[in-house]
Amino acid sequence: MKSFVIALSAILTVSTALQDTDIVSARIESCRGCSLNRLPEVKKFILDDAPKYERLQVNFITGAPPELVLLGEGDAELERLALSSLTREQCNELLISRGFKQATNKSDL
Repeated sequence: MKSFVIALSAILTVSTALQDTDIVSARIESCRGCSLNRLPEVKKFILDDAPKYERLQVNFITGAPPELVLLGEGDAELERLALSSLTREQCNELLISRGFKQATNKSDL
């Protein structure tokens, strides 16, 4: 639990200047296998949980480490956060803390 608090604190501290209201959408960039296979918690998050969030897309890029890219107006990159050290629960909490919500209807997915 202590490592979770430290990891989440570090992520949130780095982005103190970024306002959550500036975030328009986000994308997750990751390889399909490679490093993702060595990160079962992150893999479950990316494959099972991420597609359920509104304003979030997943892009599979060969060799890319798993990262959350926060986007502003005109798809301007606001921030890039590594997901490798997080658990599935921490990845979900990160999205929720940034104002993302899961779609409520099947038609929203």
